[in-house]
Amino acid sequence: MSGLVNELVLAPAVRQLELLRCGEVSIVELAEAHIHQIERLNPKLNALVDFDANRVRVQAYSMQESRAPHGPLQGLPVTVKSCIATAGYRCEIGSLLHKDHIPHEDAVAVARLRAAGALILGTTNCPEFLMAYETANLLHGRTRNPWDLGRTSGGSSGGESAAIAAGLSAAGLGSDSGGSVRVPAHFTGICSLKPTPGRVPGRGHLPPCVGPFSTLGAIGPMARTMADVALLFGTLSGQDSHDPASPPLPLQTPSLDQLRANAIGFFEDDDLVPVTPETRVAVNAAAQALRIAGFRVEPFRPRTLEQLRQLWWKFFVQCGAMFYEPTIRGKRDQLSPIFQEFLGFAEAAPPLTAVQLLDAWAELDLLRSKTLQVMSDYPVLLCPVASIPAFGHGERAWTIEGRTVEYLDAVRHTQWFNALGAPAAVVPVGRSPENLPIGVQIVARPFQDEIALGIAAVVDAAFGYRPPPLAAV
Repeated sequence: MSGLVNELVLAPAVRQLELLRCGEVSIVELAEAHIHQIERLNPKLNALVDFDANRVRVQAYSMQESRAPHGPLQGLPVTVKSCIATAGYRCEIGSLLHKDHIPHEDAVAVARLRAAGALILGTTNCPEFLMAYETANLLHGRTRNPWDLGRTSGGSSGGESAAIAAGLSAAGLGSDSGGSVRVPAHFTGICSLKPTPGRVPGRGHLPPCVGPFSTLGAIGPMARTMADVALLFGTLSGQDSHDPASPPLPLQTPSLDQLRANAIGFFEDDDLVPVTPETRVAVNAAAQALRIAGFRVEPFRPRTLEQLRQLWWKFFVQCGAMFYEPTIRGKRDQLSPIFQEFLGFAEAAPPLTAVQLLDAWAELDLLRSKTLQVMSDYPVLLCPVASIPAFGHGERAWTIEGRTVEYLDAVRHTQWFNALGAPAAVVPVGRSPENLPIGVQIVARPFQDEIALGIAAVVDAAFGYRPPPLAAV
């Protein structure tokens, strides 16, 4: 029986919905399967931080008995990162300073999930205040990777990625201002999309995506296949009339021929920080799969990447610390080591003056324009997600090609595209010598999210999700 349950919960979300629609499984049965998986594996992973089996059962029975029209996600069990307001659930952003915070209203994206019929299983762990690529905090502890419990599942959507990879959840919501849905997807072998900011409304994210974070940040779908990610994106996207960053764009459905009209530029590294040999192999394997599918894929690397990263640093690290200062003032003894580490990065640089901040803001717009001009011949990019696969808890430096690569440099590949405000999808492709997943990143121009999703789906069809050892038993 446990084998059948495992097979069900590891099925793609689109397959679970098919089984529900044709009556092969009921909403209650699917919920019970996920409850079983959570109770079996969450004690090892520490992915969900607010889960109540009886609450899930009540939801499932209510949905099953309801005669209301069914939505496109009717009965699908999902999770939500605990920084996205979910009414009735703890959304504490991993901080003792927000202990027991329970929103009374849903974020817009969560409201759309519920309206589509999704069944909320619970909320998932994240690093304190979202400022790390490893998920750990004093409030709920450390989230572990289902591929190797001694390694991180990434951050800041690390609880979400671990839950989805191991079948605790069919799909869910993360958020990304510096790689936070993409690095965890890469580390755990699942798919994700950092949308163009506003395509999935960000209203209700904690903290709000305002100021520079209205360009850097986005709520994004995470799942085991690109078909699942595209389903969530289609369900969640659409203008939020109360959000000035949310554009009035209809959902596009480009054909394969329309996707092939986009030349793809690929690169293995930025010529500044090396990547592992297996990462190079994964990028080239994805490029070859796209060529076989009829795409023009050629070597190309934008020359503005390092400038984008430097601006990202100013806004994410330095401005991020400035935003949190009123919240943490006089309370530093209650902060997690991982957030203290972030503050150390920020405080190592001289404080930004008003003139420097204004100049950086203007430079960001100019640099985004320059980068899009540079990408004219290659509107889609294929590149690594990080220099390394999932790292051990607490590790902060690695030797690659005889060189030392530091923590934040190892994940610079995602930071570029937050500064650009571009959509970027992640697909699992390769494996490291330790049998850890290695993903690749497919990036499109701002507001061309459907192009990134469509091309990523071609790569996903050639490679795709494999269950981690913890879940494959």
